[in-house]
Amino acid sequence: MKKIQIINGPNLNLLGRREPSIYGSQGFDVYLESLRKKFPSCEIHYFQSNVEGELVNKIHETGFSFDGIILNAGAYTHTSIALHDAIKAITAPVIEVHISNVHARESFRHKSVISAACKGVIAGFGMDSYRLAIEAING
Repeated sequence: MKKIQIINGPNLNLLGRREPSIYGSQGFDVYLESLRKKFPSCEIHYFQSNVEGELVNKIHETGFSFDGIILNAGAYTHTSIALHDAIKAITAPVIEVHISNVHARESFRHKSVISAACKGVIAGFGMDSYRLAIEAING
């Protein structure tokens, strides 16, 4: 059984309520249950924090014992050298995901400082971006 850690960053605790025209109207807890049902051969863990250091700690905690990490770093995608360095320090592959197509949004969202440290990037497929990342980790 593959162990996968999903890590969501700032403001993603508001999914379902935050800008539904961009992020949809479904909360992540409901979507997480559907992922677990779709991938019964995976042990899917979930963590969300609005605090950068807590995201770094979770990457360190799971990055040597899990088969993969799916990271939606939210706004930290564009600013966090600490997350970049944490990803480079671990052995588990990290897939960067975004619900929206960040390249179709404000220009400050077009640059990711974590992409170069990640195995791949999936963006613009709504919540389905997480499913695609699980499929990438599952091989």
